[in-house]
Amino acid sequence: MARAHEIEYKLHGDDMQFVEIEFDPGESVIAEAGGLMYMESGIEMESIFGDGSDQDGGGLVGKLFGAGKRLVTGESLFMTLFTNTGNQKSHASFAAPYPGKIIPINLSECDGKFICQKDAFLCAAKGVSIGIEFSKKLGRGFFGGEGFIMQKLEGDGLAFIHAGGTIIEKTLNHGDTLRVDTGCLVGMTSNVNYDIQFVGGIKSAVFGGEGLFFATVSGPGKVWLQSLPFSRLADKIISSAPKAGGSQKGEGSVLGNFGSMFDGK
Repeated sequence: MARAHEIEYKLHGDDMQFVEIEFDPGESVIAEAGGLMYMESGIEMESIFGDGSDQDGGGLVGKLFGAGKRLVTGESLFMTLFTNTGNQKSHASFAAPYPGKIIPINLSECDGKFICQKDAFLCAAKGVSIGIEFSKKLGRGFFGGEGFIMQKLEGDGLAFIHAGGTIIEKTLNHGDTLRVDTGCLVGMTSNVNYDIQFVGGIKSAVFGGEGLFFATVSGPGKVWLQSLPFSRLADKIISSAPKAGGSQKGEGSVLGNFGSMFDGK
């Protein structure tokens, strides 16, 4: 018997997407705070501890444990629950936080479990559990870089994750291996074996500009990769800011830096 609510959805847009979810009466969706774009009449929202899935046991202790897992990933203790309390269908939409794609994941087609980067989750049907993917190899957590903490989505419902830039889905067969920049690894099915490996060669580590570690993923299974991790985009913006010593590029002034003398920049 399915635990998660069965929801229908439609993706809108290309590089700045949002997902519109259709709620039958009584259906609910959980989402990260700040992800809502709009909601129609009949949809009510409330803050809840954890993900509301009750997969860690009922009662206050179970809810506290579920919420506490989110602290490890740097997220808030609370999530937002959206429920259709009316007597007819209604809609709510959730928007991506930066340019990229929204990826729908049907957990029932992933053996009930999907692993993704901690900041990739956008929203999911109520009943989907959101936790931490604990690793037996401590190196993954300590040396992963890019805030490399993996979340696990468990259940049998729909979940939506977000990734930046262009997204590619790759199917790995037995024996297939990819070495991926840790920031570019968005998610994978639970049967994929992954680890963190040191980039050999002192010149590569110090002067290569590609970081010290790669995520190594091996088949069988599917992985999703993004071309523009938000951390990479943020670093570029910060380094180009004039107050951080960056240069003013592409501002459209024929005077360039000389013009800045007159506008106080």
